[in-house]
Amino acid sequence: MNKIKMLNRISIDGYFASRNEATFGMDWFIHDPEVDQAAHAMGGKMNTLILGGTTFRGFERYWMSVLHDADAPHHLKEIAKELNDMTKIVFSRTIKQSEWENTHFYSGNLIEDVQRVKRDSDSDILLLGSGSIVQQLAEKDLIDEYIFIVSPVVAGEGKPLFQHVKQFALAPVEARTFESGNVVLHYAMNK
Repeated sequence: MNKIKMLNRISIDGYFASRNEATFGMDWFIHDPEVDQAAHAMGGKMNTLILGGTTFRGFERYWMSVLHDADAPHHLKEIAKELNDMTKIVFSRTIKQSEWENTHFYSGNLIEDVQRVKRDSDSDILLLGSGSIVQQLAEKDLIDEYIFIVSPVVAGEGKPLFQHVKQFALAPVEARTFESGNVVLHYAMNK
């Protein structure tokens, strides 16, 4: 069966986003193209992406603009093209349509729908952002691998990645540090 691989940026104190909606919660991220490439390589090739509604709205707005911006940096254009080409599975009760190619909306039972997507997908599946979905899938042991880009920031407040989740163990796969201060940590479920 295909794996679900979660990729999230987190602060040292465990937040995956700030509460600043104007920056899509990314105001404390320390961006580094080398880190993005390393995290991408750790995850491997995937052609299906799971997003929650809030993350989807931010991604759609940002990555579609990068895709159509002739002056956007090359590495961002590559990410935008890859995200555009991926099948995007969006869980939302309020968003029903999008101009972003290859986007499908689900509003039913999250666990059952993800199990079906996991079974039927033709590759491993990437889960980005989407804290409430991460929490629900982690609680049901449906995430197989976790990749964290840890920014050297104590955020102090924000949206915690693992709130109201039972304790579970992870097995280390790989870790890399970067001059930007970011650390990429790759773990697999310790089943």
